[in-house]
Amino acid sequence: MERIILIKYGEMTTKKGNRNFFVKTLATNLEQKLKDYPCTLEKDMSRMYLSYDEREEKEILEAIHSVFGIHTYHIAYTCESNLEEIKKTLQETIQKEVFHTFKVEVKRSDKSFPQNSAELAPIFGGVILKSKEGIKVDVHHPDMVVHVEIRKEKSLIYYNAYQGLGGYPVGTQPKGMLMLSGGIDSPVAGYLAMKRGIKIDAVYFEAIPHTSLEAREKVKTLTRKLAKYQSMIHLHIVPFTKIQEEIYKNVKENYVITIMRRMMYRIMETLAKKNKALAIINGESIGQVASQTLNSMFVINHVTNLPVIRPVACLDKLEIIDIAKKIDTYNTSILPYEDCCTVFVPKHPVINPTLEECEKEEQNFEFKNLIEQAVEETRVLKIKEQEEKEYQSLL
Repeated sequence: MERIILIKYGEMTTKKGNRNFFVKTLATNLEQKLKDYPCTLEKDMSRMYLSYDEREEKEILEAIHSVFGIHTYHIAYTCESNLEEIKKTLQETIQKEVFHTFKVEVKRSDKSFPQNSAELAPIFGGVILKSKEGIKVDVHHPDMVVHVEIRKEKSLIYYNAYQGLGGYPVGTQPKGMLMLSGGIDSPVAGYLAMKRGIKIDAVYFEAIPHTSLEAREKVKTLTRKLAKYQSMIHLHIVPFTKIQEEIYKNVKENYVITIMRRMMYRIMETLAKKNKALAIINGESIGQVASQTLNSMFVINHVTNLPVIRPVACLDKLEIIDIAKKIDTYNTSILPYEDCCTVFVPKHPVINPTLEECEKEEQNFEFKNLIEQAVEETRVLKIKEQEEKEYQSLL
């Protein structure tokens, strides 16, 4: 008997001709995540089988749980495909499980096996009933589902599932650039984008001395938490002070935020092109603030041809907070260090800006050279889950 981890795909199984690409990407991501552990990964088009050192089981299960593309995973036991060996393995392994009711599900892939699935289920159920006191069968709402799979080469026995993150493996879509402000919403947006297979770079707009070094550290911490879901994230720190001050001096107050966002989108597009990214990602939620009304989104979007992905656009704040708590970004996001989007917020920002008025206000100062300078002076940090180091600019 060998103890392995059985990994099942979810949404990936809907893929047909390109499923092999998705499976290979998932395998690569898993191997990267488990590179510090003595593991052996085998795969086919519907599952993966991980042989591992049981002494490090807790850490390995935690690592698997941070990889997108997995629907469920199980501790499974393998044995020879004969009736007595399967019954013996059931007797030995069921003792470790805690439950009061159960049902047995049998899958017989080896059609040469003497009994069929319908005949085997009550046989195995009887073995379990004799092996453990105080339990009973419940086929409708059992505490425990006992899976027995009979194959030619070996049989598998496994119990209740661990729930995976689902989605697609990171890297099955091209790169996107995440606008990471330090608030609650943008880290959640990054997490949800990665869940759809998008590999992300993060971009932070910094306005020293109007924003603090603590605000930068806060964003680095959030990036590190997101790096749990892909091997590493490049964090681009954009010096935004000069642009923001020019906007504040030359643009009428109620249009300050709208023009500031248009400048950010111009910079995001330039960074995306230089870093071979195909989309801008942000944490905008429709109607949450003045710059997130549909009218505002329309005039802000007008400066870029890139797709702008807003994963939390239709979620309310409480739903976003729930996800932030789940991914452990919430407590960092609520630290009281302002970012450049909140420092210069006017008392009455325009809710329904017009494109004509935005273009008129932008004529009040020369912004093209400022944008080029900000891009040129952008620093890039290479952030991993456990460590970070300044990285040579990729621009």
